[in-house]
Amino acid sequence: MSLKIADCLQCTYQHDRLVAGKCRPGDCCVQVESGRQIDRFFRSNPELAPEYRQHSFWEMRAIVARYLPQAQLIELMNDPDETVRRAVAYRLPEEFLPQMMHDEDREVRITVADRLEPHLLESLALDPDYMVRSYVAKRMPEGRLFRMILDADRQVRKIVAQRLPQVSLALMANDVESEVRRMVAERMDEETAIMMLDDTDWMVRFIAVQIVPLDALPRMLEDKESDIVELVKARLAAATQNSNS
Repeated sequence: MSLKIADCLQCTYQHDRLVAGKCRPGDCCVQVESGRQIDRFFRSNPELAPEYRQHSFWEMRAIVARYLPQAQLIELMNDPDETVRRAVAYRLPEEFLPQMMHDEDREVRITVADRLEPHLLESLALDPDYMVRSYVAKRMPEGRLFRMILDADRQVRKIVAQRLPQVSLALMANDVESEVRRMVAERMDEETAIMMLDDTDWMVRFIAVQIVPLDALPRMLEDKESDIVELVKARLAAATQNSNS
């Protein structure tokens, strides 16, 4: 790729910025369509960013969004280029973020979900993209996560299973994915875990056997998985030994 170099003799900055070392042809320049050179220019001259916020080159606007005063970012919220809008969403004052919640670009919505005030996140809980919903599940207040326990995506439900209040875990005991149910079983209290002893997945039952009260164990001696039976025997034997000591 050939190096892009502007003609400094045609540039309005030749007598001030160039002389002061705040721009350099081929390295730090705003007159060529080179993202690297443009970014270096605004690092040295951030006060000039507002003059370029409506520039026709999309990459210019995307870079300028990194240096604009926050108040002027509002003008670029509906920019036709998604890269520009992503840069805007990253720095936009929080009170304006709700206006970008339904942007057509998922990366914009992900950025919004990552920055939005937690109490406003429920509006994105039904976003069509699972990555957006994943960010929502990571940040939504725990007490409101119950609305996401039936999310269509396994990865989202795994996040929910990790964060859902313990008292609500039973709501996910019948999740269609055994991987999710295993995570649920691991976090249950001993009484609630009893409901997992009949799970179709042997690993779920194995986890539950480690948690449930001793009086729930005898029936598991008939389990078809030998590892579970051995664990049950070990727990019962340890309990007997402790009571006799």
